[in-house]
This record gives sequence, C-alpha cells and structure tokens, in this order.
Amino acid sequence: MPWEHKTTHLCVLMVYITSMVLGVDERHRDDECADLNNTTWLEYRQLRVKLQVQYLLLTRRNMDCAQMFSQESLTEQPSYFNTSRPTKVIIHGYRALGSKPSWVKELARALLRAQDANVLVVDWVYGASFAYNLVVENYKEVAVQISVLINQLQEHGCKLESFHFIGISLGAHVAGFVGTLFEGKIGRITGLDPAGPMFKGADTFDRLDPSDAQFVDAIHTDSDYFGISIPVGHVDFFLNGGKDQTGCARSRFASMYGYVICDHMRALHVYMSALNGSCPLKGIPCFSYEDFLRGDCVDCDVFKGTCPTIGLSENSGIATSTVPQEQKLFLLTTSSPPFCTHHILLELNVSPLDKSAEVEVTLRTENRGTEQRLRLQTSTTVYRTVLGHPAALCKINSIELKNTGTRFYRQGDIHFKSVCVSEFLSLRREEPLCVNNVSVRRGAPWAHDFVQVCGTF
Repeated sequence: MPWEHKTTHLCVLMVYITSMVLGVDERHRDDECADLNNTTWLEYRQLRVKLQVQYLLLTRRNMDCAQMFSQESLTEQPSYFNTSRPTKVIIHGYRALGSKPSWVKELARALLRAQDANVLVVDWVYGASFAYNLVVENYKEVAVQISVLINQLQEHGCKLESFHFIGISLGAHVAGFVGTLFEGKIGRITGLDPAGPMFKGADTFDRLDPSDAQFVDAIHTDSDYFGISIPVGHVDFFLNGGKDQTGCARSRFASMYGYVICDHMRALHVYMSALNGSCPLKGIPCFSYEDFLRGDCVDCDVFKGTCPTIGLSENSGIATSTVPQEQKLFLLTTSSPPFCTHHILLELNVSPLDKSAEVEVTLRTENRGTEQRLRLQTSTTVYRTVLGHPAALCKINSIELKNTGTRFYRQGDIHFKSVCVSEFLSLRREEPLCVNNVSVRRGAPWAHDFVQVCGTF
C-alpha cells in the first residue's frame, strides 16, 4: 500500500490515541512525579517550540515515580542517580500529534527488573511532533543536547562504556548520532525498528550504523513501511522477515492500530518481553529470509555456535570483538507475549512425480497444530522448510499429510520416501522424528502418531 495511505491512517490513529492519553493518564497523574510532555498543534505554532529537551530518571528506588533530572540533580538530595551503575537511555521517536509515548514507563520498568541501573528517559516531544520532515531536521540537535548531559555525567565519574542507548524508530538515529559525537565509544546502542523514511539512503554519518557504539544491535519488524530495511548494527534481528508480523492486521478495514503501526511497534513489545526473560528469542544468521525459510541456515557457527539472543543477557551469545558488522539474524515469533516459538525444520523426500502436486503438512501437539502447504514440482524430490511451532519437538504428537488436489485439479497419489522434522535454535539435541514410505491419496488424509516424553537438559 502507498506510504501516503499509511500516513493518513497514522494521523487518524494518533488523534484517537492522544484523546485517550489526555483523558485517562492526566487524571491519574501524581503531581509529585515527573512526566513526559504533551503538546498540541496550536501550542506548537503559538510558542514556536522546537526542542525543549528534558530528562526523567527512574531507578529501582523510584520505579513508579520518575524524577526530573539534570546535572544539578547529581548534587541534590535525595538524588537517585548512582554513577557506579550502568545507565540506560531511552529515546522515543516521532510523535505525529504531540502525544507523550505511553509505553516509556513500561520499558523503563522492564529494564530495571532486568538490571540494577539508572534509566534516563529523553523527552523531546516538542521537537518530535507534527511534520515528519521538520522533525528529521531536529534530531541531530537533540543528539547534541544529549551529548552535553553525557559529558557532564562523565565529569561525575560515569564511563562512556557504561551507557546503553535504546532508541525507538527515529530515536534510534538520535542515539546513533550521539554515538557519532563520541566517536563510537558509547557502550551499546539498541535500535527498535529504526525509522526508514528519509534514512534508508542516508550516509552512515546521518543514521545509526555499527561505528556508533562498541556494540550496536537492532530489531526490525516493519521494514517495508515505517522501519528501515537495511542492516544498521553489528547484529540485526529480522523478526518474521522484518516486515509483516503475526497477529497484525493486513486489511485496511481492521483496527487502526492493527493496520497502521502494529508491525512498527512490535519491536518494542518483543524487546520488553525479552527483558522479562520468560523464554529466549534467538536469531540465526542467514543471507536472506527466503534462504532461512528454505532451511539453508540452521547453525550459528559465525558466533562460535551460540545463537545471539534479544535482550540484555550477558550470555546472549554475542562477543563484540569477533562479530562481523551488519550480520542479519532471522527468527519466527508468535503473535503475543512472550513471542517465542520453536523452530522446526520439515524435510520431505518425495518420489519423482509425473505432474506437479500440492501437499499440506500439519504438526500437531494436543489441540494445537501448525500447517504448511507445499507445492511439489516434477523436477524436485527433496523439500525443506522452517515452521514456527508452539511446542518443542519432543511434544509433537503426530504428523498429518493431506493430498490437497482440488475438483478442478486432480493429482495422483504422492509417495514420500521420508518425512522428517527436527528442531534447531534449541538447547535440546534430540533425534529427528521421521516416518518412511508413506503414500497419500487425494481425499484420504494420512497421520502418524508419536508417543514421546520430553527429557531433561
């Protein structure tokens, strides 16, 4: 769909969100706690406001009540900022109608649950609102203001390598330019679906890239519209190929959120879920998503056998000294938290066919099933494809095959020399499940049951 159509839907959606935020959040706002700004188009025009960057501080001591933060805050009592702890810096992106981002405090809490740190929230709503092209003109000035604060924090004992920037959408490029100003000495930058419009063809000086920090990682979920489609970090996780996310509506008649920004915001929600650590979200290196789905990439040898994991874990499998730049990583997810799925490699060895055919394969675990439809050609006998299944290989109860010829297209029996499924990106090392010498007639589905018990690690 054309970019303009999505932008129109976004503006309508933001009107709705803004009214909800102003109608609900403001009523419950604690006057003693700092909060992000809202602005309106009228206020923006009257005051000619452009930036007015402010900072909010959250720590484990004040997780539910943000403190306004500045250099003077370090000498004030009480000051929650601890220079001996790492510092996470959250930078929001474009705000179409001047509303404050509602997800900021949730992300801050997720970071604090995962690590005892200082969390600084950069509030630049005034400079991030309304005309996108003008906002893009502002983002470097925002980065300069942030760099002034970082310099001040260095004077109080903070080390550049202790800073971890988390930039959402356009905020990822703000973080990237901060990294440029510090010549790549910042410890880490994480880009959550870095913005694509006006950045895909930009020079690396003007966008997030691997030289901006000692380690740069990015999560891509909407690379065909609001996100960027090219790698921008040392490792780039492309979820479900980086474009259309499971559970997000594909029809313009669906909910405004589901159709317009669900894909774009999925990177944020997956990252927050990963911080909770309920299950590992691992990526596997591959040249393209198509190669990944064909089962051409099933190992992490480039990372010494340990697949990188989204999040903060020290055991994430990422050794920054040996990671090649712009390494693409692919993984499948489910449509809701914790988003993890089991990657199952399906391999079919088919006897030569007289004419092309179609088969539907279903992996079933109790009442949950995963289906995959494959087109079989006369010139090919071996087929490999990757499926996302909700349960581990050892919990698969059955494999079902269906010869799916239609009333207009009648195909003969299909003989499979073997049908095998195996799991990768898993800590388990189980033998593949295979059945041999199977013939499937049209209209007569075939199934093979397994009796399995998952072992211990």
